[in-house]
Amino acid sequence: MIAFQNVTKTYNNGRATPPSLDGVTFKINPNEFVSLVGRSGAGKTTVIKMLIGEEKPTKGRIVVGSYEVNKLKSSEMPKLRRHIGVIFQDFRLLPHKNAYENVAFALEVAGSPQSEIDEYVPQVLDMVGLSERMYNFPNELSGGEKQRVAIARAMIHRPEVVVADEPTGNLDPFNTWEIIKLLIKINELGTTVILATHDKEIINALGKRVITLDQGKVVRDEERGKFTLM
Repeated sequence: MIAFQNVTKTYNNGRATPPSLDGVTFKINPNEFVSLVGRSGAGKTTVIKMLIGEEKPTKGRIVVGSYEVNKLKSSEMPKLRRHIGVIFQDFRLLPHKNAYENVAFALEVAGSPQSEIDEYVPQVLDMVGLSERMYNFPNELSGGEKQRVAIARAMIHRPEVVVADEPTGNLDPFNTWEIIKLLIKINELGTTVILATHDKEIINALGKRVITLDQGKVVRDEERGKFTLM
């Protein structure tokens, strides 16, 4: 379970500014597929940063499973992040490593044994449809294939939660829907998916829960939501 309880985030830049998040409260149950929508600056990225512990709230409580994120020390963050896979718009692949090595690297930095790497990496690359491209480097892959590598990397620790921050922002319509179908498949396999997107067509086609943010506040939370901005 994920819970934001009256979460406020104010950036102290020496002048009076409205909070980036203002009393945000919501709960996401295990295995849900939830979309976060809102205009640029509405607070979506701040929610994601809070969720993965990159930012601390000014006020409020954030719970992810057994972790109270707002109380974690920096040294405890790696344990939390093994439970959360993150997918970014710009892929963030290492250019001098091939697809296999990019995914394996996430296990290597966690100290996983080579036997585990040899077993798991081909499995996740097969899941995202890249078995035949695993030894290609990023400059040899299409945008859609790069994002598939990024999804495989996010899934390598078998996380309970996957957070996708504008994962289709750099993709054409065909690859956009291939990535969305892959996120739906991941969700159907039992992983909670949180999708932050500006794409109205995706949101309306999904027919799943939508949390709408505006000026740092939750203004709408619908079980089968549509992309609706005031």
